[in-house]
Amino acid sequence: MLRGLALNTRLAFITLIALICGLLINSLYQLHELGTQIEVVVERHNRKIDFITQTQVAAHLRTDSLFRMALTEDPFERDAYFMEFNRAGYLVGSGRNALRSLGFTASEQREFDEQTRLVTEIQSVQERVVDLFNADHEAEARQLLVQESIPLQEAFNQHLASLRSAYQRANLAAQQRAQTTYRRALFLTLVFGLTALGLAALIAWRTLHRNRLKSEQIHQHLQALEYSRSALREEATHDPLTGLANRRLFYDRLQQAMLHANRYGSKLGILYVDLDRFKEINDTHGHHVGDAVLTEVARRLTDSVRDSDSVARLGGDEFVVLLTELQAREDYLAVAEKIEQALNTETQFYGLDIDITASIGEAIYPDDGVDEDALVRAADTAMYRIKATRAGERRRATRDE
Repeated sequence: MLRGLALNTRLAFITLIALICGLLINSLYQLHELGTQIEVVVERHNRKIDFITQTQVAAHLRTDSLFRMALTEDPFERDAYFMEFNRAGYLVGSGRNALRSLGFTASEQREFDEQTRLVTEIQSVQERVVDLFNADHEAEARQLLVQESIPLQEAFNQHLASLRSAYQRANLAAQQRAQTTYRRALFLTLVFGLTALGLAALIAWRTLHRNRLKSEQIHQHLQALEYSRSALREEATHDPLTGLANRRLFYDRLQQAMLHANRYGSKLGILYVDLDRFKEINDTHGHHVGDAVLTEVARRLTDSVRDSDSVARLGGDEFVVLLTELQAREDYLAVAEKIEQALNTETQFYGLDIDITASIGEAIYPDDGVDEDALVRAADTAMYRIKATRAGERRRATRDE
């Protein structure tokens, strides 16, 4: 009987060892698989999405520079936009090279090759547009820009958007697999743990404690994933320096406001704000001071308007304010004067006294334009008239001195 009891004890001990070994091996394997899946979601896919977003923004800036070259008659401004055009082209290439360095599956490689074909075609058309501008064939350049360059760019943007959506779907699928793996790991861990609990409470406790720590890590990874997604959404619609709405979000808001105004027979307006002599600030004091000035200007613009209004940064030292529920042009001019007074307040940046001034042009819907582009162009034109007048006044004052 004693030999039978000892045999049963040995069998129970062997069973315990087998259960513990099975529990340990299963836990390590499942958690390793889960960690790998989370790494794919948080690291590889999101980095690819980041590079795609960078490429798409740069491509948009490249087309926008060509569009501005078509709008301006000033050769110096056209040269400046050409510099922006070249810099955006470099950013497109950098984003694509970084994306390529992460490696592709066979289907991703096919998509990337198709994208390369589009990029080559876009570059060829855009270079022809630039050559036409340089040869003073502006009408032909504008026609080529509208008929070929912009449609190709839209196709390229759609291709990038499709690729980004594919990675986002892959992220979601990986997250779902991670959740499934987690539930399976937890279930098997509990089954083996409860079976072994009566024979080895200490070992079971240590194992469950280890699983709890791993669960916390999983939760942290999932939180990091959600934060990364939120950051991508923020980056796509907001200026990273000032936190204001970017050009894309501003046009969306302007379109919605125009639809509302058209439906209810009301008016809306925009103020195009361009800082005066901002290049001198950058050249004299450095870009860190210039960035501080831009951030302060964004704050003052936001403080100068109502919560229902919208402030955006279009790029560089150009800002735009969307005003709603104002009827008379005098109301918009009053807001512009209020903004000028707020900006003219002396401010110290890194111990330097710098005066902030701006030229502000206004445009009212539907008086000055019946679509977004027309309204922005009208405000931009009004701003440049004011800027040119002030420049002339400064030259006359300098001669008088």
